[in-house]
Amino acid sequence: ACVQCAQRAGCALEPCSTNVAKEERCCPIFHDCELRRVAEYVGIPDDTPRYHPAGLPYIEDEPLFLRDHNLCIGCLRCVRMCREVRKVDALGFVLDERGEPVVGTKAPTLWESGCIFCLSCVEVCPTGALRLEIEDPRPQGERLTHCVAGCPAGMDVPRYLREIRRGAFARAEAVVREVAPLPRVLGQVCFHPCEEGCLRGELSHPIAICALKRAALDHAADTLWKSRLKPLRSSGKSVGIIGAGPAGLTAAWFLRLKGHDVVLFDSQPAPGGWLRDGIPRYRLSSAALEADVREIVELGIELRMGVEVGKDVQLEEIRGDHDALFIAAGARGAKPLRCRGADLPGVEIGLDVLKRLAADGSPVELRLAGETAVVIGGGDVAVDVARTALRLGADKVYLYCLERRDEMPAHAREVAEAEREGVIVRTGWGPALIAGEARVERVDFHKCVSVLDDDGRLAPRFDENTEVSQEADRVLVAIGQQPALAFLAGTAGTMTQGGNLEVSADSMQTSRDGVFAGGDVVSGPASVIEAIAQGRRAASGIDRYLGGDGDIYFPLLDETEPDLSPNVGQGFYGLARTPMPRLSVSEALGGFGVVETGYPRAAAMREAERCLGCDLRLLVQSVPAPPEPWLALTKESVAAVPESAGVYQLLDDGKVVFAIAGVPNLRSALSKIVSTSEKARFFLFEEDPMYSKRESELIQEYVRRHGSMPTGEGDELDDLF
Repeated sequence: ACVQCAQRAGCALEPCSTNVAKEERCCPIFHDCELRRVAEYVGIPDDTPRYHPAGLPYIEDEPLFLRDHNLCIGCLRCVRMCREVRKVDALGFVLDERGEPVVGTKAPTLWESGCIFCLSCVEVCPTGALRLEIEDPRPQGERLTHCVAGCPAGMDVPRYLREIRRGAFARAEAVVREVAPLPRVLGQVCFHPCEEGCLRGELSHPIAICALKRAALDHAADTLWKSRLKPLRSSGKSVGIIGAGPAGLTAAWFLRLKGHDVVLFDSQPAPGGWLRDGIPRYRLSSAALEADVREIVELGIELRMGVEVGKDVQLEEIRGDHDALFIAAGARGAKPLRCRGADLPGVEIGLDVLKRLAADGSPVELRLAGETAVVIGGGDVAVDVARTALRLGADKVYLYCLERRDEMPAHAREVAEAEREGVIVRTGWGPALIAGEARVERVDFHKCVSVLDDDGRLAPRFDENTEVSQEADRVLVAIGQQPALAFLAGTAGTMTQGGNLEVSADSMQTSRDGVFAGGDVVSGPASVIEAIAQGRRAASGIDRYLGGDGDIYFPLLDETEPDLSPNVGQGFYGLARTPMPRLSVSEALGGFGVVETGYPRAAAMREAERCLGCDLRLLVQSVPAPPEPWLALTKESVAAVPESAGVYQLLDDGKVVFAIAGVPNLRSALSKIVSTSEKARFFLFEEDPMYSKRESELIQEYVRRHGSMPTGEGDELDDLF
């Protein structure tokens, strides 16, 4: 019914404005339906009878797919794609009593039929007979796989998984490095948001994308990527960067590749920022960090370490010495605990413990042998502090936080790891009193009723009649970090209510000309991959500001045609995630060695074989669509219109006709509209010497189909009707 509806253009489909029964309406892909476009181009006769659903099966209990047999037109494209292109042969067809093909799986279910869930059949279906449960609604050229869309930096995950699958680890490394100049770091500490949308998780378990990134670096036999790394010639421009953390290092890398001179300023003695003194070594090895940083610096980055901006050098000096400035100073300041007794001996800032540990390895004053440690906080830093306390010899470690388990800011995987090692997690409690004589002896907590107010701001409420006391020899506070931006003195940009810098989302530029910002100073405490993504965006924005094109894509690997043959073994449907080798709990707590030891070569290849290759369907070429009858309303297209009598129709952004007019000179009339109309975006025209008669006919047709006159422009164009 929708294809024949006079109000179909721009229709939201639900609810139906003409009250057509739901089963008689078209499916959710109506506005991108190939069959609809063909029908509109060919034309549907007015005497075409109304569609009546046949009540055929609608299958929605299979993973990933929805199949509506009522919408199948028997074109057999899906069968040919499955059988001839992908070489799977899971789909087939039979002929019904009328000789019409009926398509289905060769066995009762997809997995029993040998389906590899490549999704290519969906790509060629001309109707909504085959759809995905979760689809990217963007146009074909802009669509991404779920893993790529989930990565803040847009890393081409399927491509490097394919390389690992065939044992080409050096090629996989090159793919990773095209986006991220800290690949070893990411392989060990990324919280892998890409895995959350992995469609393999609908069948068994998501691909271990992060672990495979690490494997690419662990098993690359050579540095293939270096042979393709070619920085552009010097631009003669320079950029000062404040902060040598992941955002600053990433921006420095890409700006140097674009030919700009880069100087990195940081108050710490060595680059790395939070990576060096905030993430414990049991999560990120020193070797991985040093290798990544060294390769960035070797590109020609000038380092000025141990320089505190605002003390050793002023912001204005740096801005004056460079053509652009990027502020990526991180969130290195700990939020204070406002609680009675917070100043007692034995109460320490967890962030300071991590920093001292990073600077001194294992200082004697941090030994917690035999102590009961209480960590206050529910984020990833709090979890790191708790696990660190165990490694420093604490007998028991308790972690108390305001949030319920499902509200904790910490990633669930990190919390589970902490509990595996022995941390006792108590959720939904807020500190009311830290008590003791000469030093801390206990902490009293009140039950937390809610953490946020109606506007989503931190405003915890407590039930003071419900409390619990926890004995403690040491209290480690880790309730959040904040940027330390006193050196800005309000000159670099506008501060937000949360104490972060406001920037333009596309360029990362602040309100001050030539001053950009990114990382935690903009977002607040976030993940490494998010900092890298902002560093990339800032590098592009800075390059455009300095006169470049902003294109920071430097291919490090030649493009190869992917193999479309499935090459999967038995039981592909239910393949479980390959377990990550790891230290035992006793081994882990005996020191600061990296807990996850990494996939061996064969295990990495086996895990990569589980990938569904969702991206391959995006390589299927679109079927040539019928030409759209309308033209874009531009001076160029109007110049090709004849100077003869006829009728034109104007369409808006939604390609809905809003004006119809007959004129003695089409080109002249449309030329005026190009320069005056704010609403018109497309147009149709037809030559007709009897243009007044044809105008009347088209308006009558419009009224018959829409039930009203065209809306017009809202000005003199209304007089045309």
